[in-house]
Amino acid sequence: MKDIDRNLVRMSEEAPSSDSRRNFLKLAAFTGAAVSVARRPAFAVQKEMTFFAKDLSDEKLIDMYRTILKIRWHERTQADEMLTNTEYRGYNHFYAGQEAVATGVCAALRNDGPFEQIDLVYSSHRPSGHAIAKGVDIPTMVAEMDFRATGMNGGYGAEMHISDPSVGFIGADGMIGPAPVIASGSAFAMRARGSDQVAVVFAGDGNYAAPHFHSTLNNARLLDLPLIYVCENNLYHQYAHYRLSCPHDDIASAAAAYGIPAVTVDGQDVVQVYNAAKDAVDRARAGEGPTFIEAKTYRYYNHWGAPGAEAGKLGAFGYDPLAITSFRPERELRAWMQRDPVDISRAILVDWGVLEEQAALDMEDEIKAEIREAFDWALAQPLCKPEDGLKHVFAEGAVAARQFG
Repeated sequence: MKDIDRNLVRMSEEAPSSDSRRNFLKLAAFTGAAVSVARRPAFAVQKEMTFFAKDLSDEKLIDMYRTILKIRWHERTQADEMLTNTEYRGYNHFYAGQEAVATGVCAALRNDGPFEQIDLVYSSHRPSGHAIAKGVDIPTMVAEMDFRATGMNGGYGAEMHISDPSVGFIGADGMIGPAPVIASGSAFAMRARGSDQVAVVFAGDGNYAAPHFHSTLNNARLLDLPLIYVCENNLYHQYAHYRLSCPHDDIASAAAAYGIPAVTVDGQDVVQVYNAAKDAVDRARAGEGPTFIEAKTYRYYNHWGAPGAEAGKLGAFGYDPLAITSFRPERELRAWMQRDPVDISRAILVDWGVLEEQAALDMEDEIKAEIREAFDWALAQPLCKPEDGLKHVFAEGAVAARQFG
């Protein structure tokens, strides 16, 4: 086996083109070899991997990298605003570290077209990454999170309830649990209409302990719904390790018990996530029912907000007063940051010959400036007025604002 590994690595070094490298990776998949392409490992090859990604255009691969960068710099820019801008009102359950999950899944979905044809995404906590990957307008999302009147939802939703149905992002859910049930309702409607749409729900490891988790999987299997349940297992729900409430090493084992195809993937590698999602979408469109994807990943900030973080730096390493005590070792966070989704995605592009490394780095600078511009625009927008909270209480008419004088 060692001889095969050496030969595969030698072949990778000799492969001059993007296509050759992709064919090499496909060959490696059949051998089950873990390989290092070019100067650094882009990802570990698994026997189960079928490399749908080799059929993606270079433009699509670049687009996924751009999406990861957009999510990363939205999170970092917002964290810096929270740490340095005393007038900033927004907050977030940050998605930094998990970017490859939302990006890989949404890249396999139908995101453009009439509402009756596009795939729908439901989110719970950490919705900004899911929203950006699904294609929401970032400036108006930033405005929404700072309670601006011109925000995506008029300043009513803020972070926990952002929604943009025009791209199929139905919204976030401030409670742990209900989102999978709501998503399965959409999946049932799709099946009843004979549509080939797919409903996706993103939920964390904490969702396992909620009854909604089991009720959703049970009904999805009984009715063969076109539902894809994406469990983003970042190890911690709030401040407790998931093993304190879950007896499984892999939460996917619980889904498999319902007779649902379940797969566990490296959530830091956008290619692995895309492959699993592509498989699941194809099954759902063909009427073959639900799929459960558990993505092993990690969040770089604490449960919510930016305690323990430092402006201009990625991640939260300091004390979080909400945790009461230190809830995760710093060395664990630093170890996960060594397998950063941005670095892995960039390495794939460079190693496959899609982009030169400097071009990939320049693209990150462009995205960083684009996100900064979005924040500058959003934070110059007018704030909501207190009386605006009385709008939309009834289907028609408005509540009189007597308490405002």
